[in-house]
Amino acid sequence: MIPYSRQSISGADQSAVIRVLKSDYLTQGPEIEKFERSLARYCGVKYAVAVASGTAALHAAYVAAGIGKGDEIITTPLTFSATANMALAVGAKVVFADIDEKTGNLDPISVTRKITKRTKAIAPVDYGGNPASLTAFRKLAKKHRLILIEDAAQALGARYYGRRIGSLSDMTTFSFHPVKSITTGEGGAILTNRRDYADTLRLFRTHGIQKGKRDWPAWRQEMLLLGFNYRLTDLQAALGRSQLRRLDTFIAKRRAAAERYFKFLKGVPLILPPRELLKTSAWHLFPVRLPKGAAKKRDKIFAEMRKRGIGVQVHHVPVHLHPFYRSLGYKRGMCPKAETFASSELSLPLFPDITERQQRFIIRTLLQLLR
Repeated sequence: MIPYSRQSISGADQSAVIRVLKSDYLTQGPEIEKFERSLARYCGVKYAVAVASGTAALHAAYVAAGIGKGDEIITTPLTFSATANMALAVGAKVVFADIDEKTGNLDPISVTRKITKRTKAIAPVDYGGNPASLTAFRKLAKKHRLILIEDAAQALGARYYGRRIGSLSDMTTFSFHPVKSITTGEGGAILTNRRDYADTLRLFRTHGIQKGKRDWPAWRQEMLLLGFNYRLTDLQAALGRSQLRRLDTFIAKRRAAAERYFKFLKGVPLILPPRELLKTSAWHLFPVRLPKGAAKKRDKIFAEMRKRGIGVQVHHVPVHLHPFYRSLGYKRGMCPKAETFASSELSLPLFPDITERQQRFIIRTLLQLLR
């Protein structure tokens, strides 16, 4: 099976983990801070706080932003459910705005129509590794005194007008799941330029407990807020730091693979991602969409490609259409562009080590099925 994505682990990655296994610290040791400093430096931001997953990163960011009961968060339905789930976890109401069909990203115009007196934050998602319209969202956030929390789980290594993703929003969350730009196995991080956010994030990931103040005895600790065990281990941090050294290479390889897809699919009756994203997206995904006449065949094509060893995927089931969200009163038709996009979308395999031969096989198979 050619997977839709997979990790790339080198001998240096393995050596980094083995070194920690032989050390005195497997968790809560020096590797965490080293990884955080490297990540913050790479993205051009003051603070990075590593946590156990991308989901934990979202949860922590919402808590640090002071979001709670009675507040509203505006986000996209075209995302993994964690973006919305963690808003529910802090007691907020999730408001879904529609997307820009060209990019799959949250549409600023649709967001504008959804802002109310209860809106506390906008949470755009960088769909497929392509940065959202951050300039527009920053203007909206400033105008309405909102917090901009960017879900960049798919976009580490992407650029927005020359600046690396991670430094452009009040808080930016990343995921280090094996299919993402770099991996720590499971893991995530929140990046911010605000010290108060960083302090709260660090508390939240460690049960809300503070310890180690200069004038305290070593045993003393105080719980200041309700937190969780969202810590990353030193094993994971060492792997992440090693992977981070190869991140630019990973992105370059993903970009080259995306460029081959554009070349191989030229003239094919499919809706492709905008080609102008080639040098800015992190290319987590290469999403293609079937035209209206063929969209009903998507599930059949998906099944046939899987049968032939090609791990295509669909990104994503719109969050508001999941049974759980339907039970909360969300309905089909609320975000028609996102629903249409998702119903015809197919993610082709894309990862750093995919070969041209594999891509030719994927396209040849897809063309046979389209006919």
